[in-house]
Amino acid sequence: MAGGGLHVVASAGPSLPDAPADPAAFQASCIEAYQASQVARGFSPVTIGNGTGTLERFLAACGCPAWEVTCEDVDRVVGQLAEAGMSASTRRGYVSAFRGFFAFLAARKAAEIEACFGVRLADPVDEFNAARHVGADSPQSRPPPTAARVEGFFAFLRQRVATARVFAVAGRDYALYRTLYHAGLRAEDAVALDIADLHFDRGPFGKVHVRFGKAAKGSGPRPRWVPMLDQLDLILRWYVQDVRPRLPAGAAAFPDSGGGRLHRGSVRNRLAHLLELEGAEAADRFSPHALRRACATHNYERGVDLVAIQQMLGHWQIGTTMRYVSPSPTFIEDAYRKAISATLAGLEEPL
Repeated sequence: MAGGGLHVVASAGPSLPDAPADPAAFQASCIEAYQASQVARGFSPVTIGNGTGTLERFLAACGCPAWEVTCEDVDRVVGQLAEAGMSASTRRGYVSAFRGFFAFLAARKAAEIEACFGVRLADPVDEFNAARHVGADSPQSRPPPTAARVEGFFAFLRQRVATARVFAVAGRDYALYRTLYHAGLRAEDAVALDIADLHFDRGPFGKVHVRFGKAAKGSGPRPRWVPMLDQLDLILRWYVQDVRPRLPAGAAAFPDSGGGRLHRGSVRNRLAHLLELEGAEAADRFSPHALRRACATHNYERGVDLVAIQQMLGHWQIGTTMRYVSPSPTFIEDAYRKAISATLAGLEEPL
C-alpha cells in the first residue's frame, strides 16, 4: 500500500496459544491502558472521558480494530463526518483522538499486536488525509460574530431570564455564555469549573481559575487565571447568589439537570437550540468556539495588547492568538481615525 497506509503482514510463525480470540476485547483493554496513561500524565477526567468517547465513535465508524485501520478508512470516515455537516474543528478532533491512541499502540503494544494478530503497525494518518479534512468551513475562514451581534444575543438571553418558565436554567445559560465570551474560555474549560474557581476578591476585577486548561506539546492540563472583565464579575456574583442555589447541589459551577457537569457537546447543542429560539438566520449563528474568537478579536480591536490576549486565552504561541483575531473590514480606517484624533488632540494642547 502506498503512502502512510497500514501494512498487514502475515506472521511468519504459528499464532501463540495464548493469543486473544477476541480483537474487540483486546482493543478495549488497550483503551483502558491508554486512559491510565492519560491519568498518569495529569489529564482531567472530563478530558479523558470526552477523548475516549470521540475515539470509540471513530473506531466504530472505521468498522475494524485500530491496528487494521488503513489510510482509506480514515479518508472514508472523515468524508462521512463532513457529509453529516460536522465542522472542520470537530473532524480534526476525531482524527486527533485516533492518532493519539494509535501512537500509544505503536509505543506500547506494537510487538504484542504483531504476535497476536500478524499486523505490523504503520500510522494510517498521513500528510494527505491529515490535512484533507480541513475545508473552507474551518473556523478561521469565517469571521467571529460582531460585538453588536453578540450583544443582541445576550439581550435575547436576558429576556429569557425574565420570562422563562424555568428561571434557574435560563440564568445558567446566560451566565455560561457570557463567561465563554468575556473570559474567552473553551467549552471544556467552562464545564470543568467549580464554584470554588470563581475568585471575586482576586485582583481588581476578580478572576476565574481555569484549572484544566487545554494541554499542549504533550503536557498535562495547563491552569491559568482569567480576569472577570466587562462586568463579568457582576454577572457571576448574581449567578452564584441568585441562580446557582436553585440548581441541583454539587461542585460544578454550571451543572446539568442532575447536578453533574455539562458535557462540552451539550454546551454546543444548547447554544444551537438558543440561537434557533432567537430566530437567528444561518449567517448569524455561531459556535461556543466562535465566542472565544470573538473575545480575542473584540479585545484586540479596542486596543488590548496581543500578549495579554494570549495569556487570557491560554495559548502557547502568540501566533496562535493572531489566528484567532479577525478584525472588522473597517479596522484599518478606525485605527487611522483614532491615531489622527490623538495626534490632533496633542497639537491642540497649549504649550
